[in-house]
Amino acid sequence: MGIFSSFGINASGLTAERYRMDVISENIANSETTRTEDGTPYVRKVVTFRERQNPVAAFSSMLASTRSKYNRFAGNGVKVDGLYKDETTEMKMVYDPSHPDADENGYVWYPNVDIVTEMTNLIDASRAYEANATAFNTSKQIALKGLEIGKG
Repeated sequence: MGIFSSFGINASGLTAERYRMDVISENIANSETTRTEDGTPYVRKVVTFRERQNPVAAFSSMLASTRSKYNRFAGNGVKVDGLYKDETTEMKMVYDPSHPDADENGYVWYPNVDIVTEMTNLIDASRAYEANATAFNTSKQIALKGLEIGKG
């Protein structure tokens, strides 16, 4: 793996984690939204990632790269696989007959957003972002040291 490949891998991680933090922030901001445009409560969103694939290569080059002792662990980075609505977590039903969205029994359906879970996920995404930034800066320092060695 070359030094410029590491820049791409780290940059893809930074982009993916920033997007994840944006979605988590949206979940937190809508944790009390009982009516969206379609008249239903807000539904929590979840981001999934997957490995970024190289462009299609010839079979012989793929075979050679898998046989290489050092290439078998080389990654290509990460990309957002999808943004999904969390349909498995139940919505919260709260008794509040004075609420404008209360049903005939006085219950209001609130989003399935748990602030503690979202804050934990936000901390996790933030730490992953920091790790990618640190790795990017380390790769940059390695490249600069290599250039300094080449000068002398």
